[in-house]
Amino acid sequence: MAKKTPSRFQREDGETVLMSDEDIIDRIFDHIDNGTTDRGQSSWKEPTANYLSADRLDQELAVLRSRWTVFCPSSALPKSGDYIARDAAGIPLIVVRGNDGDVRAFRNACRHRGVQVAKGHGCTSVFVCPYHGWSYGTDGALRSVPHGDGFPGLEKESRGLVSLGCVEKKGLVFVRQDTDQKEGKGLLEIPDLIPDGFRVVTSAALEIEANWKLHLESALEGYHIRSTHQTTFFPVQYDNLTVVEAFGENSRIAFPYQAIEGLRDKPKSKWSTNGRVTFVYHLFPNVIISTFPDCMQVVIIEPLELELTRQHMFLLTDCAEGGEALDAVFKGQEFAAKGAIEDRDVVVSAQRGLESGANVFLEFGLFESAIGKFHGTLKQELEDTAS
Repeated sequence: MAKKTPSRFQREDGETVLMSDEDIIDRIFDHIDNGTTDRGQSSWKEPTANYLSADRLDQELAVLRSRWTVFCPSSALPKSGDYIARDAAGIPLIVVRGNDGDVRAFRNACRHRGVQVAKGHGCTSVFVCPYHGWSYGTDGALRSVPHGDGFPGLEKESRGLVSLGCVEKKGLVFVRQDTDQKEGKGLLEIPDLIPDGFRVVTSAALEIEANWKLHLESALEGYHIRSTHQTTFFPVQYDNLTVVEAFGENSRIAFPYQAIEGLRDKPKSKWSTNGRVTFVYHLFPNVIISTFPDCMQVVIIEPLELELTRQHMFLLTDCAEGGEALDAVFKGQEFAAKGAIEDRDVVVSAQRGLESGANVFLEFGLFESAIGKFHGTLKQELEDTAS
């Protein structure tokens, strides 16, 4: 096994948390030559009841509200007035970039009768409630009330949109809903994942008829590559070959392409994972960031119901508009989308299998250690939130 050397990603105490390209490629070659892959120290058995219990889902949503979670990439809100309105952990929110350039988050509810004041995404200087016309600035302040004389004593200063914790960090926008708690987790030990100059070129939302954890799990292991992706990812990648790293409560999984063999005869100083490895970053609990040649995808996985999940997808690149490089990015994403459809099919099938009652637990083996880490961390978070 190749020796692990200092990485460009380090905590303040100097401890290495992610390997360099050279180290990753060394380890991949080691696995190719020996027919091996990274393994965890133990398997994990997750009770199927944890996928089927409404009470458990309520507890998981409470975890999502109690901590800092990714809402969108910063570049999804490039201009003043740009906003995204969607549900997060079951709560309707608005995130908007103000005239001062700061990004803010609010509960999406008019302070008169609670109607949502924004839908979807767009750009505006004012949010107007469609029910009675109360309006709010991008700073959340209540600006006007039609026929205001009907509300004697109304204190506009205290009736703005209800604000939430909102932070831009590492090219991502984080929101925290339960701001009354003393502290929130989720901002530590995140490396610079979004390169400078990357912008959002497409965004979309898709619903999957399965529990959110089943959907998340499908991204965190390469054990299924050969069986599930026989005509898509498998001819490009390898059967059950990944490098798995942990950084804090998060994970990074490296999926090498067979094109990596082209680096065998090149000096290590010329080694690069670009175009030869897909990195999947799991930011606990519900965000997947995947790298592809000249682009990356940010996916936020939102639980809607026990058997219904919505994923919000953002494709980012620094390729110039209208150029061949951007065309190649879109073509590559068409290929990746075929594999994603295959993943969704097996995830929905797994949901049906849960409901059959055949299993009392799902077992994640040594090759699926990032999934075991996810469930172990979630279990601890549930215990901490309940205490």
